[in-house]
Amino acid sequence: MILHSGTTGKELYVINPLTGGRALPVHNPGTGAVLGEMPVATEDEARAAVRTAQDARTAMAATASHERARLLAKVADGIEARAEELARDLAAENGKPIRQTREEIAAAVRIFRGFAGEATRIFGRQIPLDAVPGLENHLAVTVREPIGVVAAIVPFNYPVELWAHKAAAALAAGNAVIVKPPEKCPLTLMEIGRIIEAAGFPEAAHQIVPGGPELARFLATADGVQMISLTGSTAAGKAIAELAAGTLKRTHLELGGNDALIVCADADVERAAEAVVLGRLARGNGQICCAVKRVYVEDGVYDAFADALEAQARKLVVGDQLDEATDVGPLITEPAAVAVDQAIRAAVNDGARVVVGGPRDGAFVPPTVLVDVAPHAEAVAEEIFGPVAPLLRVADAMEAVRLANESAYGLQAAIFTRDIGRAFSVARRLQVGGVVINGSTALRAENLPFGGVKLTGGAREGLHDTLLDMTEQKTIIVMDGLA
Repeated sequence: MILHSGTTGKELYVINPLTGGRALPVHNPGTGAVLGEMPVATEDEARAAVRTAQDARTAMAATASHERARLLAKVADGIEARAEELARDLAAENGKPIRQTREEIAAAVRIFRGFAGEATRIFGRQIPLDAVPGLENHLAVTVREPIGVVAAIVPFNYPVELWAHKAAAALAAGNAVIVKPPEKCPLTLMEIGRIIEAAGFPEAAHQIVPGGPELARFLATADGVQMISLTGSTAAGKAIAELAAGTLKRTHLELGGNDALIVCADADVERAAEAVVLGRLARGNGQICCAVKRVYVEDGVYDAFADALEAQARKLVVGDQLDEATDVGPLITEPAAVAVDQAIRAAVNDGARVVVGGPRDGAFVPPTVLVDVAPHAEAVAEEIFGPVAPLLRVADAMEAVRLANESAYGLQAAIFTRDIGRAFSVARRLQVGGVVINGSTALRAENLPFGGVKLTGGAREGLHDTLLDMTEQKTIIVMDGLA
């Protein structure tokens, strides 16, 4: 639906705008250079996309699972063949260091290949009716069928990987999918859209429709959309869920997080500090829902851990995201960086001290370590979406659990200890969707269920979970089938 040419970093994207729509510039967040434009679909164009998706859902449902698997694998091959180009495009418009965008493109390839396999493993059940008196001679089976049209609302922080989780699952299940790319970094996804189109899926099975919040609201209320899959803020998730309720469409929400990492007195403090560096300060420039957001350290090792974290954080290189040596690049926009800087200042006003960090420079926020943070300071109560690690002192692991569970969010958590019994005891008590023992919370593998509880949304994404959510279960009963 969107056609364009050019490569980020070589020349501007040249996009054939949607009829009657406006276009928004897309910038390199580090330099401010214009990389291209994103056309904004009008409401009429959005309606047309939903209409064409109706024919596509019929065609996709009629496509054999082995053929869907072949097409998904072809997309994976197409992305892999252009991996370096796409990684550079993504780094330029998103701000993540090039080494990390290479990892993201590789993850998308794995996800498409994984769902290619899952497309041929959508199982139903045979249910014994002889459990009910009088039904002994009847046969009941269930089958899973495509839900219809899935609208995928993709965030800016990991746009290609999170798009893959939604789009590959929808297509594997035999659905049509309408993708709303992120406004600040849509260009790489739009280029990947050409790879999808060339793969040979039925016409309009995969559409990329650019737009802002008004497009998301339209998709949430459209009668022709059967499911909304959104990764984003809790505020956005609540708004979408409320709108989707009007048509009772299914919602699949992966929302905010405020992940806690607990360092016990017997922990390897150097390894725990490394987990905070890699899982917060240097991963995605701190803009990850499952990044380490709060670090609770037992009093006996607090100072040693703080020293270790400070030493490791000082080694991080902040700079051009296309430079191979860079560990931390710019945030997605300068206003995003301003918000993080204000959160740091608020924490200092609440009594915290900055032991590593420095002044904001445009969209760049240097990795920041805060010590002596109060348990209920805003810096730990609300998610800071940037490279900031607040450290809190606790008496023991149970106090850390109590404080961690006070959060309204419940995505992931981590605990560092050499006592496996303590690790499992703490893991069972944490009110979250996943717990990592002796590792960072910023861990997501495509074959694991990923998601959380409370205001994190309750959904789970993964090769073995998303596909089921994007299908409907139908029961078929054969009267006297066993007579």
